[in-house]
Amino acid sequence: MRTAHNRTIFNKEDTVVGNNYSTTIGAFILSLVFLLGVPGNLFIVWSILARTRKHSVTTILILNLACADGFLMAITIFFIIYLAKRTWIFGSFLCKGVFYLCNANMYASIFLITLMSMHRMVAVLFPQKLYLISRKIVMRMILAMWVLVMVIAIPSLVFRELEIKNDDMNKSMTLCGPNHTLASNVRFQYALETVSGFVLPYAIIITCYILILRRLRQTQFQRRLRSEKLILAIVVTFGIFWFPYHIINMVQVAAECYEEDSKTGKILQSIHQSTRAVSSALAFISSCANPVLYTFAGKSYIKKNGFTFMAKLFDGTFSTDQTATKKSRKVPKDSAGQINNDSLNTAILNAHTGSVI
Repeated sequence: MRTAHNRTIFNKEDTVVGNNYSTTIGAFILSLVFLLGVPGNLFIVWSILARTRKHSVTTILILNLACADGFLMAITIFFIIYLAKRTWIFGSFLCKGVFYLCNANMYASIFLITLMSMHRMVAVLFPQKLYLISRKIVMRMILAMWVLVMVIAIPSLVFRELEIKNDDMNKSMTLCGPNHTLASNVRFQYALETVSGFVLPYAIIITCYILILRRLRQTQFQRRLRSEKLILAIVVTFGIFWFPYHIINMVQVAAECYEEDSKTGKILQSIHQSTRAVSSALAFISSCANPVLYTFAGKSYIKKNGFTFMAKLFDGTFSTDQTATKKSRKVPKDSAGQINNDSLNTAILNAHTGSVI
């Protein structure tokens, strides 16, 4: 097993932080992300906790998403310094801890977005059951989700270690990188990240939106609902910026399937080492993009409400949920006790038309 006391001779270009071009771009992207993401997500948290009068299910989910994103943005300072100095200066404890927390918040973000999509699906497909999804139930689901992400992120804690290397000029460099003693460990960690943190959640999200769009088409809505449009924008944004990261994960997994001295294996290793910094930095952009999306969604309130515009935006979620619950409980049934489709469509329209988020 490698330890922080191991010293080996290496070529800088063979490390994740060894490529000048990649690390410079990565550090620049993360610096912008930090400057935009931390105040942006703190503003969302402040708007919900201090200015929003009542909290809907959607607002609770957005609050947790902002907390996860904001915390992730706060710890980017460690990665900025790591990329800028091209050596890890924070010690073994933070080497493990920072990457663990980063991984956990990655899972939390996509799982919360998945819960948002599932909630919108229930709201559109089963409005008569929407009242069953109380805030108490949602809070329990969110708590269970946080426990799950803390458990599922453990591999990033276990397979992370300091290693000191000397380059061909005998200059020392401390790396905080994966410590995979076996190729199977590499395949396990990165395949787990991609499957559980991207493929499976996105399969659920896509399924939800296919069902939502089918229902909206059946009810012949003449205008697109802003709630579905905004959450869909969050989903697409997350996917765009995390997709390169997971592609590089799969490149690294594929590299481990070849012999170390094989030509294909060397090419794949070179690809993931030279692009890991940039792909990881791009992934962080998704966490600072949501405040921008909310700002565009609530731009009609900015002139009238000033800095409280986002609170006004989120206040709409409570009235929307209340309307949906009341309307759905009053859906008429026919003589056989079955819900009348025309009445159901009207209830869906009444519950969601004009919703803010």
